[in-house]
Amino acid sequence: MMHPLVEPVLALVDAAGQATLAYWQADVAVDIKEDDSPVTAADMAAHRVLAAGLSELDANIFVLSEEDCEIPLAERQQWQRWWLVDPLDGTKEFISGTAEYTVNVALIEQGNVVFGVVGVPVTGEIYYGGAAFGAYCRDKDGNTRHLHMRRASYDELVVVASRRHTSPAQEALLDHLAHNVPALQLVNVGSSLKFCQMAEGAADFYPRLAPTSQWDTAAAQAVLEGAGGEVLNLQGQVLTYAAQVGYLNPFFVALPKQAPWREPFLEYLAQTQS
Repeated sequence: MMHPLVEPVLALVDAAGQATLAYWQADVAVDIKEDDSPVTAADMAAHRVLAAGLSELDANIFVLSEEDCEIPLAERQQWQRWWLVDPLDGTKEFISGTAEYTVNVALIEQGNVVFGVVGVPVTGEIYYGGAAFGAYCRDKDGNTRHLHMRRASYDELVVVASRRHTSPAQEALLDHLAHNVPALQLVNVGSSLKFCQMAEGAADFYPRLAPTSQWDTAAAQAVLEGAGGEVLNLQGQVLTYAAQVGYLNPFFVALPKQAPWREPFLEYLAQTQS
């Protein structure tokens, strides 16, 4: 049985996505935040829809949004349940006019992701799920399909990576894979769609050895977990979302739980960190 809050959150994510479309491919003005990341009127429009709607769903669940995150650590440390929200993930993709941006909402309980919803405004698709609920994608016509990760052999991996963000460590890992996976295919995708492609069985592995924030990953991590995947830090521990001074994630890898190459790869990864 799906979590009872999923359906109303699906409706909110759809409404927030619709709010962004008024600005998509419309030469929207771009402001630069203190962390040098871009923000547009579309980000703020989606934020307003979600912040108001989530608060109305349950006033006892706090809302932490990328566009309203100046909340003292001492206050956040008291939270037991909260919404972790990225009103528009992939702002650079949005600005460039591509369809690869998403609206993301995750329910967090005691630092662990319970379920997540990832909307793709341009296509009308909405991905949702969690480890205890499975993973699904609902299209613009309301048709729903169940999602499962595939179990590819190490000889033919499809690796999904960020279109715009990399690092020397990530390039070194991709180089290792290129020399050890006979039929490696590298696919560049923007926003949290990387996790969704994995959940659909279109990709097998997502390394992220470059910065991300908690709101970038939580919702899509839940979808991936529902589809049989996992997101691990470089020490092999599940990525969690406990309150901390800042909002940056540790570096991580996303992969299938049941992949035959999982353990050897994690051993290799541990060796690179020692």
